Amino acid sequence: MHTYRTHHCGQLRQSHAGETVKISGWVHRKRDHGNLLFVDLRDHNGLMQCVVDTDSACFPILEAVKNESVICCTGKIVERSNDTKNSKMPTGDVELVVEHAEVLSVAQMLPIQVNSSADFPEETRLRYRFLDLRREKLHENIVLRSQVISSLRRRMIDSGFMEFQTPILTSSSPEGARDYLVPSRVHPGHFYALPQAPQQFKQLLMVAGFDKYFQIAPCFRDEDARADRSPGEFYQLDFEMSFVTQDDVFAAIEPVLHGVFEEFSKGRTVSPYPFVRIPFDESMLKYGSDKPDLRNPLIIADVTEVFKGSDFSVFAQAIDSGSIVRAIPALGTATQPRSFFDKFNDWARGEGAAGLGYITFTEEGAKGPIAKFLPEDRLNTLRNLAKVGAGDSVFFVCGPELTAAKFAGAVRKKLGEDLGLLDKNAFQFCWIVDFPMYEWNEDLKKVDFSHNPFSMPQGGLEALNTMDPLHIKAYQYDIVCNGIELSSGAIRNHLPEVMYKAFDIAGYPKEEVEERFGGLLNAFKFGAPPHGGSAPGVDRIVMMLADEPNIREVIAFPLTQQAQDLLMQAPAPVGVERLKELHIQVKLPLKKG
Repeated sequence: MHTYRTHHCGQLRQSHAGETVKISGWVHRKRDHGNLLFVDLRDHNGLMQCVVDTDSACFPILEAVKNESVICCTGKIVERSNDTKNSKMPTGDVELVVEHAEVLSVAQMLPIQVNSSADFPEETRLRYRFLDLRREKLHENIVLRSQVISSLRRRMIDSGFMEFQTPILTSSSPEGARDYLVPSRVHPGHFYALPQAPQQFKQLLMVAGFDKYFQIAPCFRDEDARADRSPGEFYQLDFEMSFVTQDDVFAAIEPVLHGVFEEFSKGRTVSPYPFVRIPFDESMLKYGSDKPDLRNPLIIADVTEVFKGSDFSVFAQAIDSGSIVRAIPALGTATQPRSFFDKFNDWARGEGAAGLGYITFTEEGAKGPIAKFLPEDRLNTLRNLAKVGAGDSVFFVCGPELTAAKFAGAVRKKLGEDLGLLDKNAFQFCWIVDFPMYEWNEDLKKVDFSHNPFSMPQGGLEALNTMDPLHIKAYQYDIVCNGIELSSGAIRNHLPEVMYKAFDIAGYPKEEVEERFGGLLNAFKFGAPPHGGSAPGVDRIVMMLADEPNIREVIAFPLTQQAQDLLMQAPAPVGVERLKELHIQVKLPLKKG
C-alpha cells in the first residue's frame, strides 16, 4: 500500500464499498456525536467523510487534531444507511471507517476559516493566500483558470499556431503605461524593462518568416488597479499572423473564444460567430462607449436637431456653442413615481453633471420639466429618433461631443442595471472597428496616437499625407464581451516609410523613431510581410467565466490595489551592498509634515 494514499478523497464511491483504502488530506470539519466522531477529510479532488468510534485506538488522535491539520487515514469503505446519505456530496453514499490514523502536520490557530464562506478582509486573505486558496470557491476559480488556459492552448495549436516564448528582459516600449525597470549590473546606469506586451517581438517573428505565433504571455505594467485589471502583471493570449487582413484575424480567433466560452459557460448562451462588428463612431453614438454591453437593449440617439433653436434655452445655447444632445430611452418607465427620476438626477449630480433632464410619454401626451419647451412637431421628431412611445421616458445629456457621449453611456449602463434589462445568462461578443488613428492631446496641445502606434492607417501613406490626422482611421480593433474589453489588436504598419510619417504626425522626429524602435524598424527594411494579431486577456476571460466581479479572485497570488505582495513582503528595501553592485543610489521623497 502506498505511503500516503491509494485513492483521492473525492474519488471514492459506492463501488468501492468493502475495500480497504488509504487517504490523506486536510481536516475540513469535525463533528462529535457522542460515541462516534466524524471527520471530513479534504484534498484537491474533494471531501470524504471518515468515522471512528470511541473504542478505537484512533479516537484520541482524531479527537485532538485541529482543523486544517494534515492527516492520513486507513480503513474500510462502507455504504451509509439511506437516512444518512448526503446527495450534495459526490462521495455522500459512503464513508471510511478509520482503522489507523497518522497526523502528518499540525495546524496552528487559523487566521482564516477555510471551511466557511464568511467574508474576511482582503488584506488578511492576501497575507494568508495559501489558506485562502484552500477555500472551495477560490480553489475552483484557480482550477478553472488552468482549464481555460489548457483549452486556449489546445485550440490555438489545432488552428495551426505555433507557441513561442519572447524575452522578459527587454527595452522600454510605448504601450501607454509605465514600465517596470530592471537595473543592469554589467552596464552601469542602464536598465532593462519588463515587457508591457510582446508587441515588437511577435512582429519580428513574422518578419523572420514564422506564419502563426501565439503564447500565453506574461505582461508587466506599472499602473493602478481596477476591478478588472490587476496591478503589476497579467496574462494574455498573444497571437500574430502573416499575410492576413483584418477579416482573417477575426476568423482565426472567433472560433477559439467562442469555443472556450461555450466549454465553460455552465449553460449560459454565447454569441455565435462571426461576431457583430461595430465602427467606433457608431459605438460611441449608440452606446456611449467603445466597450458596449450588448446585453443592454437601450440605444442612445443624437437629438441635437430637436433642441437646436428651441425654446429650451439651456440646450439651445449650448448647441450654438458646439455642444450636442444625446437621448437615452428608458423603456416602460413613464408610470414610475417622481422619486425615480429624482434619484437619477441626484446620481447625475454625484457624477459631476449639472443634472439629468427627462421627458415622459403617456397616452395623454409628453410630460416632465422639459416637455413644455418643445412643440408637438419637435416631440414627434424626438419620439422617432429615440424610438420611444407611450409608456416610455427619455433622459437627456448635453455637452461637448465626447463628454456627452461618455456620460450618456454611463446613464445607459445605470438604466440597464437598475431596470434589470441585462441578460445575466449570456455572453455577448462584438468587435469595435475603425478606431481613430490619432486624437487631440489637450494637455500637450498636440496630435497624439489614440491607441497602438504600430497600427496601419486606413489609406496608408496617402491618407497620412493628404488627410486631417484626426479624420484618419486605423486598421485597429477591440473585442468586447458584456461591456468588458478582452483585447486590442491591429493590422500592423509594416512599411518603414509609413511608420516614419505616422510618428512624425504625432511629433516624433525620424531620429527618435530610429532610436526607440530601431530593432523593429530595421527589420522592416529587409522585407516584412503584412501581418496582424491581437491579445485577449486571460485573466479577464477567467473572471467572466467564473462570474467574479474582481479579477484578483481568479489569480492565485495577486498584488493588492497598492501593488504589494503581502504574502512574500514585496516590494522590499534592498541592502546597500546590493545597490552598490547595481550602481544605484536611492533618494527617497521627503516625508510630508
